[in-house]
Amino acid sequence: QVQLVESGGGLVQPGGSLRLSCAASGSIFSIYAMGWYRQAPGKQRELVATKTDGGSTNYADSVKGRFTISRDDAKNTVFLQMNSLKPEDTAIYYCNVVLRTVPQYTYWGQGTQVTVSS
Repeated sequence: QVQLVESGGGLVQPGGSLRLSCAASGSIFSIYAMGWYRQAPGKQRELVATKTDGGSTNYADSVKGRFTISRDDAKNTVFLQMNSLKPEDTAIYYCNVVLRTVPQYTYWGQGTQVTVSS
């Protein structure tokens, strides 16, 4: 089993910044990808950003240039630096970890609320 603990959400004004963290622990042999997804009220969960162990990143078009994903593989931790936040970024943000296993196992965090409002 793998446990994911997220932190860093909260209330911020438009134009502000937040940094999300997600630490993975448990039966981790090798992590392939770590990332963030979000779900706004009434909408489907969507990809925000992911980063593989090879360094490849993938961002949603809506966050490119504003959000930056990074990893500390020694600590099995992934970060999401969010700048220039907009009200439409308001959502529950979920950490996601994909293990380099066969079959491939995926784990989700419990979610952290990000609210962008004046």
